[in-house]
Amino acid sequence: MAKEEKAAEGAEAAPKKSKKLLIIILVVVLIIVLGGGGAAYFLLKKGSDEHAEDEEVATEKEKPKKKGDKEAPPVYIPMEPFTVNLVPETGDQYLQVTINVEAEDAAVGEKLKVHMPKLRNRIMLILSSKKASELAPREGKEALAEEIRESINGVIGEAPAKGKKTAEVPIKEVLFTSFIIQ
Repeated sequence: MAKEEKAAEGAEAAPKKSKKLLIIILVVVLIIVLGGGGAAYFLLKKGSDEHAEDEEVATEKEKPKKKGDKEAPPVYIPMEPFTVNLVPETGDQYLQVTINVEAEDAAVGEKLKVHMPKLRNRIMLILSSKKASELAPREGKEALAEEIRESINGVIGEAPAKGKKTAEVPIKEVLFTSFIIQ
């Protein structure tokens, strides 16, 4: 009987220890789960706030540009590269140039696509009529950009009159993204 009493006491003692151990494990797991859930909540909430800001910015960009709206982002339209022979000075010289145009709105891009053969022809004629010495200085490049801009505006819209502001024409500016003379 003594053995049975000791076994009964050992059985009672073992469940008490295992209950304490079980409670400690459950509390630790509960703390980990709650901590992880809280961290996930704050991270997702922060991410959704940033996402909401991104959506607001995207919807602002999608709004059509109004004439008086100064905050509308610029619209840049790339053109295919041009490679032309320059007017010879000291042997054969070539010009390879890549152009982007800044338009007043995205609708101008469609006009450019419609008139692209005519535009490319005019730009090729302008480029091939230049000498390398004219294009080398910065002023030469700026004058060339202005001449191209006026030519493009003459094809897709009304040519600007003297003193007419740049913002009132379809193409605001011609930008060279690559300019190589050989």
